[in-house]
Amino acid sequence: MMNTKEIIKRLREEISQTMEGADDAQIYEYIEEKILGMEELSEKSAEECSYLVQYVFHALRSDLSILQPYLEDEEVAEIMVNGREKIFVERKGKLQRVPIAFEDLEELEEVVRRAAARVHKEINELHPIVDARLPDGSRVNAVYGNIALGGPVMTIRKFPEMGFSMQDLIRFGTLSEACARFLEQLVRAGYNLFVSGGTSSGKTTFLNVLSDAIPPAERVVVIEDAAELQLRNVENLVRMECRSANGEGMGRVTMAQLIRTALRMRPDRIIVGEVRGAEVMDMIHAMNTGHDGSLSTGHGNSVRAMFRRLESMYLQAASYPAEAIRSQIFEAVDIFVHLGRMPDGSRRLIAVTELAGLDERGEPLFNPLFDYSAESGLQATGNTLKRQEKIKWRGTDYGGGLQQI
Repeated sequence: MMNTKEIIKRLREEISQTMEGADDAQIYEYIEEKILGMEELSEKSAEECSYLVQYVFHALRSDLSILQPYLEDEEVAEIMVNGREKIFVERKGKLQRVPIAFEDLEELEEVVRRAAARVHKEINELHPIVDARLPDGSRVNAVYGNIALGGPVMTIRKFPEMGFSMQDLIRFGTLSEACARFLEQLVRAGYNLFVSGGTSSGKTTFLNVLSDAIPPAERVVVIEDAAELQLRNVENLVRMECRSANGEGMGRVTMAQLIRTALRMRPDRIIVGEVRGAEVMDMIHAMNTGHDGSLSTGHGNSVRAMFRRLESMYLQAASYPAEAIRSQIFEAVDIFVHLGRMPDGSRRLIAVTELAGLDERGEPLFNPLFDYSAESGLQATGNTLKRQEKIKWRGTDYGGGLQQI
């Protein structure tokens, strides 16, 4: 019996010879007619034939092959491919395995290579890891089969075509209206905010929403490893993206390089998509050189853990005394916003904490402003913002205390 790979090869040749210029609907109809008319498939059920028609159509017409329907499914937030057969999606916050599989490892490898090639990157045995993005803005991470033992691994994080607003997050229960208004005031007033959280806790989405509060007249430079942010209200916007080295090891552009060149672009604010290593030193220097209102994100389990990670990442770039590094972080970051993912898959704002100072031993002093608990949700702590200079300087209506916001 003819296998799927042979069917795809035969139909690809027929379509290229007889259907030049045909649209997707015509090609789908042609594939359906051909497959249903194959004697070799006469014993297949109607459901099996329907699946085969869709499989062959997407294999021929979509860069992502059989993954394409899940990319188009609005309920799917993430697609996870663990080798040829084990494919999972996150739908409404829950992971579920889907009943599809690639015909062979070569087909999966080809899908991974096409995704990388779209952003002029390559993935192969010499360069086995790639971060890329799809035309719709979705983020792709892929690991080649020579280091992923069960076959190539591919993870696609989807982003909505229309970004969420702060009102959307309030409706979803991510944060309270009082906290939302407070954070918007801080952004307008030029406070430097750092958004932390675990994997898939909503950091990028939240950073997008915070950026809506940036005054539209300001010049903003955005720097990302792979472009994800969707700033909507800033007209004077510069976006830059890191670049991997080519096959000859040339042409690499790092986040640290982009942050340094951003300082020469006369930005009012600098937004760094996510810091993961030594580039944190350049981000902190940028925040310390008059670019009030800068924003960034990073992976951390809590506000205190995120502070320690920033300190540790700084040490990767320069062997400075711990006290000096902590002082630099204190001068750079005003507010930590920490997000978490709940057991039911929902995202919640867990804490808004001011970095209020350093004690006599150089340890950070945190001033909790909003805290989340399972019993009462997100509540104001009653503490007053201590670093009010920027509020007073820019004239933003603060009201004198969190209780009055």
